[in-house]
Amino acid sequence: MASVVEYKGLKAGYYCGYCESREGKASCGMWAHSMTVQDYQDLIDRGWRRSGKYVYKPIMNQTCCPQYTIRCRSLHFQPSKSHKKVLKKMLKFLAKGEISKGNCEDEPMDSTMEDAVAGDFALMNKLDIKCDLKALSSDLKVSMESEEKKKEGAQELIHPEAIEEKLGSGEPSRSIKVHVGPQPGKGADLSKPPCRKAKEMRKERKRLKLMQQNSAGAFEGFQAQGQPVSLPKAKPNQPKSLEDLIFESLPENASHKLEVRVVRSSPPSPQFKATFQESYQVYKRYQMIIHKDPPDKPTVSQVRLVPASFEDPEFKSSFNQSFSLYAKYQMIVHQDSPIECGKSEFTRFLCNSPLEAEHSPNGPECGYGSFHQQYWLDGKIIAVGVIDILPYCVSSVYLYYDPDYSFLSLGVYSALREIAFTRQLHEKTSQLSYYYMGFYIHSCPKMRYKGQYRPSDLLCPETYIWVPIEQCLPSLDNSKYCRLNQDPQAEDEGRCKNLDRVRVFYKRSAMPFGVFKNQQDDPNEEPVVLEYANLVGQKCSERMLLFRN
Repeated sequence: MASVVEYKGLKAGYYCGYCESREGKASCGMWAHSMTVQDYQDLIDRGWRRSGKYVYKPIMNQTCCPQYTIRCRSLHFQPSKSHKKVLKKMLKFLAKGEISKGNCEDEPMDSTMEDAVAGDFALMNKLDIKCDLKALSSDLKVSMESEEKKKEGAQELIHPEAIEEKLGSGEPSRSIKVHVGPQPGKGADLSKPPCRKAKEMRKERKRLKLMQQNSAGAFEGFQAQGQPVSLPKAKPNQPKSLEDLIFESLPENASHKLEVRVVRSSPPSPQFKATFQESYQVYKRYQMIIHKDPPDKPTVSQVRLVPASFEDPEFKSSFNQSFSLYAKYQMIVHQDSPIECGKSEFTRFLCNSPLEAEHSPNGPECGYGSFHQQYWLDGKIIAVGVIDILPYCVSSVYLYYDPDYSFLSLGVYSALREIAFTRQLHEKTSQLSYYYMGFYIHSCPKMRYKGQYRPSDLLCPETYIWVPIEQCLPSLDNSKYCRLNQDPQAEDEGRCKNLDRVRVFYKRSAMPFGVFKNQQDDPNEEPVVLEYANLVGQKCSERMLLFRN
């Protein structure tokens, strides 16, 4: 089984949805008739990305908004406070049907488990202080009564109520002249309980709690034998893992039930076919409401001549509609891949995939390839994450959801679920440990959110080496395009080194390019094949079949 691709070359000077430049985008692309998961893994590690069966690579030093491939090291991922908030919001909704007001950014962070523990200790401290205050008052009262009997006519006594009032008022302690310690020549009053520190009292409560948790029989047996009771050491406070936060148990009478199903989209499984229509309707609503796509494309009933200038109001008002028509033309005629809400576009963009379904004994149970991760709430689909499962990673392709459930921050929630899914796959397939999030676009503020999933790396566009994002941000603040690898001597080790070994598919036969060029008398073939081979790398160029006619 070999990948078969048709190289389309450079496309430059077309519309960019990130900065809305009409002529700023530049990329190279190829149509993938079929592709192995290993070839696609190697391609995305060189900055490529698929959209349906169209695979493209931004030309980073030419395009208006450089797009850096980003991956999260999922095994070391720790959810941030905002991530925890989204997960807790989902749990509250599932458990009690509670709907949080406002969006994720505007709402204050809910208290985490660590905050709750801190709150408990604060309450214990207050109780301990109050207990010690009463004990102090009692001891003072006994001591002063004894002193009064011994020294009649001495200075006026200060009542404990006044002492407690003084202590609570915040006045300096020197205004109360009392001696807490025992008098010389006299020991402590054994008839009274000793005064203890708050820390000791907390330890005592902890010991009592642990003893109650032990079985009564075992505890009494130790006591009867006169042996000391061995209490287990308390574990230090550990932050909850991502899985703990996602899969926290719900009450039996929970208001809602959420189920996540993974179904193969290419080739379509029976489960995918059975849910296609419902899934498409969610996509259609998402595109119409979130991305403002029209439900139906208008038909041409008349011809209007308008100046091609944004200064003209009629041209400006019809620009989006005109561009949608152009985008559809580019997709069908020139095999480009914009997003629209028609069923054919949905199928072409999010259902069709060049990736072959592959299985291996040590691989994931579901196999490798393209899948839809469906989120079922109370028996209906509310969101779908389109993903590829590859040898070393889970690659996120797209997410669409029912806008009625925007309050659940499904974009963030689905990303966290996909990270957890990557970690789950890693348990059986050890080399699969990364979560690829597509492109990070630092020059577009709304696309910087991907950098919040730490630790993460960006791919250097010149040497194709992964660099921690923290090291990249200072350079990206100064320039949209950067060579992220700081080693000036480093080179692209995967570039094409032997053009004759590039495999081509010609007249239904696979052959090395060295053999193919001897059968051709076209001087333009070699520059095109060399450009292709340098972009895909030597390894892929020797495995994939480049279609030539």
